[in-house]
Amino acid sequence: MPSGNIPASSSLANVRYEIRGRLARRAHEMERLGYEVISLNIGNPGAYGFRTPETMRLAMIENLALSEGYCHQKGIFPAREAVVMQQQDRGVMDVTAEDVFVGNGVSELIDLVLRALLEHGDEVLVPSPDYPLWTAAVTLNGGRAVHYPCRPENGFEPDAEELSSLVTHRTRAIVVINPNNPTGAVYSRPTLEGIARLAEKRGLVVLSDEIYDGMTYDDAEFVPMATLVHDTLCGTLSGLSKVYRACGYRVGWAAFSGTREKAQAYLQGLELLSSLRLCSNVPGQWAVQTALGGYQSIRDLVSPGGRLHQSRQAIIDAVARSKYLGLTAPRGAMYAFLHVKQEQLPEFDDQAFAMDLLENRHVLVAPGVSFNTPYRNHFRITNLPDPETLRTVFERIEEELDSQSPGKAGGKGSLRAVR
Repeated sequence: MPSGNIPASSSLANVRYEIRGRLARRAHEMERLGYEVISLNIGNPGAYGFRTPETMRLAMIENLALSEGYCHQKGIFPAREAVVMQQQDRGVMDVTAEDVFVGNGVSELIDLVLRALLEHGDEVLVPSPDYPLWTAAVTLNGGRAVHYPCRPENGFEPDAEELSSLVTHRTRAIVVINPNNPTGAVYSRPTLEGIARLAEKRGLVVLSDEIYDGMTYDDAEFVPMATLVHDTLCGTLSGLSKVYRACGYRVGWAAFSGTREKAQAYLQGLELLSSLRLCSNVPGQWAVQTALGGYQSIRDLVSPGGRLHQSRQAIIDAVARSKYLGLTAPRGAMYAFLHVKQEQLPEFDDQAFAMDLLENRHVLVAPGVSFNTPYRNHFRITNLPDPETLRTVFERIEEELDSQSPGKAGGKGSLRAVR
């Protein structure tokens, strides 16, 4: 007889996505009560006034009449061909439109590329810290995420030799997130070459998440992974959400290069999964060709004087003034992964701090453990707000940290008024 209770599937037992979890739900409750919360937990450009380029909106509008039916399961040809052209411009010459899969954002494709690959118990090497959807998707598809460390003391870059020691007979793939979310690291060419050679030597699939490929600062060089991987399969994942400020369009792609002739069964399986969901959002796909072939306005935003560059600098300057905070300056993406100096606050806990900061100062951040870290003294913010808003944020962070320092009373758990 039914008990009356409807439990969640046991497959969700080890699945976490705290970026939109308990803290975000509490922030929503507070907003419904009338409190103004500065939300820095999600990289959502539209929430901070960034607009999708006008040419992309027009391309979508002008093709609405062609968007009312299903398209090919891999996506419309102009979008896939635009991805091919981008890859060729980067020197990846062995990609055709048949090797490109368009999805409802990179998020859907992360699930599909792993579902087509993994048997129960297979292992995938995932960076720590990571974008937690990668770990969750490995788990949901019956695999085991083995986290390879990207240590703060190494500028959050991985060590290929250390990564090699984690490979077993069950390892199927290596995930690379570059430029990195959450740390803002942009991996050096030697680091990426080391990962490529390891993958080729051990016959591992490389899955390279490059959604922030156009977001680099100062002298950072973005090196596409597909230009380095030749003797194994390489899947490059990117999309419109971040560089082109079009998160709501839900358009991403996976382009496969390298030894595709040895991966036909896998790619056919991926096409089968693509067919089962019929197709991805059609209207947004019409913006891809214009986006990739048009003026790259992201360069204005990340160059000196651009808004993202200025906001990043505001974060760096605020950390330099702080008694408690430290930072490896982000070289790419739209985040800063801050740490609290444990000599100043030896009992600091990132999750408890994030809740206190929300309750007491009305600022929402993502604690470091959300990104599968073994340490508890980091948290992530986005640099999407303008510099003035970020200065206010850091005043509140400093006040909260000051209230938690040894010998000082804090207002934990209270909804105190903020400036």
